[in-house]
Formats: sequence, C-alpha cells, structure tokens
Amino acid sequence: MASVVFGRFSPYNTFVHRLDPRNKIFMVILLMVMIFLRIGNWSTTYILCGVYLLFLIIIMLIAKISFLELFKSLKSMWFLVLFIFAIYVFLPATVEIKETGHVAFYINTYPIYWESFLQSGYIIFRLIMMIALMMLLTSTTTPMNLTYAFEWYMSPLKVIKFPTHEIAMTLSIALRFIPTLLDETERIQKAQASRGVDFNKGGLFKRFKAIVSLIIPLFISAIDRSEQLADAMEARGFDPKMKRTRYRILKFHLRDLISLLFVLILFAGVLTLFIFDKNGYPIDILNFFFNIKTKF
Repeated sequence: MASVVFGRFSPYNTFVHRLDPRNKIFMVILLMVMIFLRIGNWSTTYILCGVYLLFLIIIMLIAKISFLELFKSLKSMWFLVLFIFAIYVFLPATVEIKETGHVAFYINTYPIYWESFLQSGYIIFRLIMMIALMMLLTSTTTPMNLTYAFEWYMSPLKVIKFPTHEIAMTLSIALRFIPTLLDETERIQKAQASRGVDFNKGGLFKRFKAIVSLIIPLFISAIDRSEQLADAMEARGFDPKMKRTRYRILKFHLRDLISLLFVLILFAGVLTLFIFDKNGYPIDILNFFFNIKTKF
C-alpha cells in the first residue's frame, strides 16, 4: 500500500504546482478527452501516443514527480494489463480486422492478427495515461485547492439550491483521507501478519478469510475517524449552511493562460485529425513526413 501515490500531495514549488487548480482540472479533462479520440490509421495513432507520452514525461520532470512512484502505482495493474491483452489478442477478431487485418501467426488454424496487438497496446496505453494524469493532478494540488476548484465549477448549480459546498466538503474529506486509509491498511496488514495471517498463500477460502480480517478492522477504524472528525467540526461551530469566507483566493495568472493555450492548441490539432479521419479523409503522419523527406 505504501507504493500507492494517488491522493498524496508532493510539496514542491514548481511551475505545475503554482498553476490554478481550476485550470489544472480543465486541462486534465482536455487531455483525457484527447487520449480517447481514436484515429483510424495506426501509424498516426501511435505517433500521437508518443507525443502524449513525451508531453507527460516533460510535465512530470517539471513537477518533480518520480517515475519510480508511477511505476509502483502501476505495479498492481499488471493482472488487468494481461487480461486486456488476452481479451483483444486471443478472442475472435472483429469483422473489420478479419477483412483488412494482417495475420501475425497461427495457433493451429486460429489466426492472430497484428491489429489485435496494436489495439490492445492502445487500450493499455490509454489506461496508463489516465492513471498518470490523475496522479499528476493529485500530486501537484492540495486537497483543499481541489475542493475550491470543484466548488467553483459547481457554483452555477447554486441557482437551483444544489448543495455545492457540502458536496465539495465531502470530496475534500475523501481526498484527504485516501493516504490516511492506505497507511492504516498497511498497519493493519502488518499487525495481522504478525498474528499469523498469510495474505499471499492458501486457497480461495483461506485468502477470503485473510481479506476479511483486514477489511473489518479497516472499516471500524474509518468509522471511528469519521466520528472524531464530526465531533471536531461540531465543536468548532461548523455549519455548512452558513456563508463562508476563504483565506486564500484563487486567481488566474499569466502562467495559467500560457499552459491553457498550449493544451488547447494540442487538443485542437488532435481534434482536427479526428474530424478529418471520421469524414473519410484519413491523415497518415508517417507517410506525410516520409514524402516530405523524399522530395528534399
């Protein structure tokens, strides 16, 4: 559990950390939408994946986010990665792949297509990018700033008496207690292991009993912490219906404008490729640059 970094804020004073949290949430949403814009041509798709990966690496270097932490967070996903790979490669191919695909090899008489490998790799890449972007957001933004940003986005709902502040406060508490509950899980797991509970060996029923011995104390601890937090907030006179002021006011700076324009330009370029592809005008970036090179 110590390897899970989602929800853990890294206190650095970098360019990414100083960005407005509202701007960061919007840019993360744009990047996620951009990743899911599927281009029909595989060479173009994987060139764009390389651009996304390069962009992520640069942002992580600027934000001083450790790549080792990202790999540790992805360590628990290997089973899901292998499952996705098996689903796309070994299950019967779609009609489109059967008609236009290229056979890589045969298992007896069962064909395995190169396009199945490309499709599974693209799905796995999108999954990893989503986790990396969310880790980048939570590692460079404090839970309180995330709460302010979500509340700002939900502020138009106040017209219909939607409890935006209560929802934002609940979200803030949930984000705040993710690292705490992970540490508590690790502590309980070590305590149960010292009492002879083995979480890695045994049959299905034995492992289920081991997990129950972990989950029940964790739920009891979480309920106890929630009661303590509620008592502390009530003792300090917290009233969610009262109008509140803030010590720190979120402001949009020049660095936010520059970063937003850069992401918007990147998004507009990918969206243009996607629209041309869907309208029957596919663009092959690899052949495009190859033709330019041969002309010169």
